[in-house]
Formats: sequence, C-alpha cells, structure tokens
Amino acid sequence: MVLLLAAGVHPAAAQVQPALTPAQPADTARVLLQLPPDSLVAEPPVEAVDSARLVWLQTPPELKDLVGDRVNCFETDVPHVFNGTVMSFVNYFTVRNRAYTQRILERQNLYFPLFEKYLAKYHLPQDLKYLAVVESALLPTARSRAGAVGLWQFMGPTAGDLKLVRNEYIDERMNPEKSTEAACKYLRDLYRQFGDWELVLAAYNWGGGHLSRAMKRTGQRNFWALYPSLPKETRNYVPTFTALLYTMQYANEHQLHSDQLHYLYPEPTDTLIISGRSLDLRKFSAQFGLDSSAILKQNPEIRKTYLPATIRNYALTVPRCVSVEMAALDRNTVLDFCQVAPPPPPPIAPVAPALDGTDSTRTLLAAAEQTVADKPDKPKLRRVRHTVRRGETVAAVAERYEVTPAQIRRWNELPRSRQTLTPRQQLVVFLPVEKPEAAPTGAVVAKPRIPARLPLPADKTIVAAAAAESGTLETATAAEPAPKPEPVAAKAVVATPKSSKAVREMAAVAGPAVAPAPDDSLPATYLVRRGDYLTKIARERGLLVSQIMAWNKLTSETVVPGQKLVFTAPTETEPGTLALVPAAPAPKARRPAAPEPVGPALTLPKTHLVQPGDTLYNISRRYQGVTVDQLRKLNNLKSDEVKPGQKLVIVQS
Repeated sequence: MVLLLAAGVHPAAAQVQPALTPAQPADTARVLLQLPPDSLVAEPPVEAVDSARLVWLQTPPELKDLVGDRVNCFETDVPHVFNGTVMSFVNYFTVRNRAYTQRILERQNLYFPLFEKYLAKYHLPQDLKYLAVVESALLPTARSRAGAVGLWQFMGPTAGDLKLVRNEYIDERMNPEKSTEAACKYLRDLYRQFGDWELVLAAYNWGGGHLSRAMKRTGQRNFWALYPSLPKETRNYVPTFTALLYTMQYANEHQLHSDQLHYLYPEPTDTLIISGRSLDLRKFSAQFGLDSSAILKQNPEIRKTYLPATIRNYALTVPRCVSVEMAALDRNTVLDFCQVAPPPPPPIAPVAPALDGTDSTRTLLAAAEQTVADKPDKPKLRRVRHTVRRGETVAAVAERYEVTPAQIRRWNELPRSRQTLTPRQQLVVFLPVEKPEAAPTGAVVAKPRIPARLPLPADKTIVAAAAAESGTLETATAAEPAPKPEPVAAKAVVATPKSSKAVREMAAVAGPAVAPAPDDSLPATYLVRRGDYLTKIARERGLLVSQIMAWNKLTSETVVPGQKLVFTAPTETEPGTLALVPAAPAPKARRPAAPEPVGPALTLPKTHLVQPGDTLYNISRRYQGVTVDQLRKLNNLKSDEVKPGQKLVIVQS
C-alpha cells in the first residue's frame, strides 16, 4: 500500500514541470529507479545533461515538491511555471550565492515602494517590480557591457524614445523615479503588443522586434514553445524572474535575513529648483555639513560634481534638513556662494616700457618673439605612406622609420598577433616635421650670410665687401647711431638699376664698407628643359606660378624647352630700393695702430611698394634681418596676402 502511494506521489510532482524539449522524459524520478541491464556492453550511452537538469536530478524530491507548490500558489497576473531551470536558479539564489541575494534584500525597502506606486498608477501587476532586481540588482548606477544603464537597464535609443534626458551632465536613466515611470510605460506598450506577460518579459530583454520575427518564423505564441528559438540569455530571463520572485518572498524560510545586514530605507527629501546658475555640489554639501557625496547619492543621474550654468528648471533632490536651513537663510546668497569658481585668467605678458633714446619697436618685437618661443609647441607630424615589400615585418618597418611597432599597429589597426605583412600592403606612418631654423630678427645683431657657391676670381671684391659689412654689423648695436661717413666713402642714392649684374658691378666698385651680401639661395635664371612645366618648376623652388608669370611677363602657363626664366622680382621704379654708385676708392696704405674709419651700416628702407607676384616671404628675404612676423605686426596684417601697389612698413620710425 505504501509503495502504491509512493508511486502515485511522484507522477503528481512531475506534472508541475513542463517539458523543455520533446526528448525529456515526463518522470525523471522513474528514470533514476530503472535497473541497469545485466551486460555492460548492452548499456546504452548516457546522454550529456546540462547544469539545470543536473541540479534537478540532485535535488531531493521533497524540496522540489515544496518549491513547486509555493510557485503554483503565487497570486499574480503573471503566469509562473516551475521546472528544472527555475529550480537551478532557486538553488543559486538560496544556496550557492546567498551574499548576492542578501545585498538585494538590503536595498528592497528603498526602491520597492517607489516601484509599487508607479505600477499601480499604470495598472500593471505588482510582481513586475522584481524585473528591476533581475536587470540591475537594485543599483541605480549599474552599467552593462552592452551599454544599458540604470535600475531598468535602458539602452540609449530606447531612453530617447521614452523622453529620458541624456547629455554630458545628466543621464535620467539613473534617476530612480523618472526611469521607473518610463519602464512602466514601456511594459504597458509591450503588453498591448503581445498580450502575454511571459512574452513581455522576453521582449523586454531581447527586444520587441526580435521576438516578433521569431514568432513569425516559428508560428508560436507561447514562451515555452519559443524556448528553443530564443538566445541563451532570453531563455534564462523568465526562469530567473520566477526564481527571484520566489527567493525574495520566501527569504525568511531560507534564513536569508540577518541582523547583520544594513537595510536601507527612504529618507525624507525635498526638491530644489536650479535654473540659470551653476552649482558646485561638493561646496553645497559642505555648506550644510553633509558628506561630499551626499547630494550625489540622492541624485545618481548627475554625472559630474557640478551643474552648469546652462541648466534650466532642474529639480535637485536634497535632504529635508537642507530645505529647512535654506528657509532660514537667503536662498540667492547661498546659491551664489556655491557657484562653480571660474578658472583663473591667463597671466598677462609683460610689456617693455618705451624709454627715450631707445628703439622701442625692436625691443617690443624681441620680447614678443621671446614669449612665443617660450611656449612649447605641439609636435607636428606629416603623413607618409609605406608600401610593404616581400619579407618585411612590423618590426622592420618600425625600425626603418625610427618608431615603435606598437605605433605602426595603432596607426594601421593591425592585430597584435600579426607580425608578417602582405606584400604591396599600404601602411601609414606619421613622422615629425623638422622645424625650420628661425630667421634673425631686427632687434638682435645680424648674422653674415654664407654664399651657397664659391665666388669666381673676378668677384673677390664682392667677398671682401660682404666680410667687411658683416664685421661692421656685428660691432654695431641697435641702440647706437651709426657714425657719419667720410667724404671719400661711397654714398647711397636712390636709383633704378637695370639688372642684378649691374648691381654687383656697382657694389664691387663701391668698396667693402657698403656692399650688400648677395642672396644665392636660389639661382637667378633657369633654362627650361624637356618635360618641365610651370607648376613643377614653382614647386621645386618654393615659388608660386603667379610669381614666375609676373616676373617673366608670361600670358599663359605654357613654357617651351630652351626658354629662359627669371626667378627675381623686377626692380624697375621700385621706391625704397637702395642702389650704390661708384665713388673714389679708399686709400690702400693704412697704419695698423690707427683705428680704421668705420663705414656707414646699411640702413633698411622705411617702406616697400608691393609688386605683382610679391608675397610677405619674398619681401622678407629681400631685406636682411626682416621676418614675416615682423612685417605682419608692423603693418597690422591679419593674413599673408598683399596686393600690388600696397605700401609696407619695413622699419617703424
């Protein structure tokens, strides 16, 4: 009689668990009681079982019956099915990871009253409050690997559809009250779409669109019928929800509550409207004797330690004690005191005083250039393309360009495990740009120019003149006036030389004291070769096509082989240009002990008339000791563009 009763009990308990797969037997207890065959060879192979089925097989029948009866007795609108998967999660929350469940129990009194209020407002089942436990373990700042945030784990697009604010300072997905109301609206819309709460829970996890396509593909409208077609996380979602609901309702029966737990309860709070002014939350907390993070705990949606001045009508949650003290104080005074302190202004650059008898212009230019030079410039990089050759590796390419292999991988998005490269593969390398040498300024002693080619024997007088001029400039300072020339020295007059050859001949006759240093950085003329064109010629010499056309009076960009091009600007009727006329030669016999009469230093013209094709760079090269920055500052230019006929100041008087 007892055996018959026992045989009748087990099938009744097995009816509580629905079959997840067609191959699963209806009564697992009966399978365990079957006797094995006599021969081990004839024994059928044992099929591998998953962890949920293993837990189901290891659970005592009495415990399975007890948990199954409690789950079936839930009075709720959400259907709950008890099976082996649910039992495995119940075992996880009540036995294997009790500490995790106890952390949830500490926070349930803080958030469940809020959840229940909004669930009742939208006429939803109260058991849906356990959905936030499944999603975030009741942590308002929880963030998943996929990017879901908050108590209800909203993704960015879903939060935008539900009108939750997300910006640099505020993320309302972490606001308990606003995110709860948005979750209730979202669950209401899903129930209107699917009409079944188990499908609603699956759609909340997987997405309504994915679930609709799975239902259309399989033709099923039941969660357990769709179970094999769902992803693993969604398959476990509904059983986890049922297991957590059971665990938290029967926590006392499993001895999960303890006197050592720190239970959290809602504190009396008030709201403070912040609009049109910044607020430093740490300074605001210290003003009322609170912890520096007290306000941030009450407002987890604030992403920074302050609110900007651009915020409008923001309801800041504060403890009740703050609102009481604010009523006794002047509200505007407190908020003005707690504003974000602006950063200190940048230091003012010192200005050199203008003194009588000194050249204040050159002093100011030298001080400004020194200030710019003291600032560390960001390294400028140039982009270089490298074509991989056969047998080259990442380390070989890095060694060639003097960079690290990690930089090569980062610039070209190469995996770390890949060392070999494919032939003809294009790689990008960034190399530092070499800084050009700084040009000498007019406030400092001018440096002598070194010609790029050796002079001919007939040009010895020119070399001697350049050396004498350099020595004269090095001994003279910017503040000392130049001595008056003797009558026998050469005198400078304004003239219009016809060519650069005439200038050199006149400079050779003039003497060593006043001969200007020639600019040999570029050849004066060029003979067009086969295959040349103006763009190529200009690019090789750092010039503009318009400059070459203006200097050579060309009407088009067409050039022919054998054509002669000039790379210097015409000097006809150019005001402000110095020309030297011959004078009496200086006496050769001089006494070594007597001081040599110093010739007049070359003075720079005060103005320059811009010619067609001129640029600030070419004009600065024409006058020794003048830079583009000086021309821009002296003439108040915003850019490097100049127009023909424009007058430029070279040295301010």
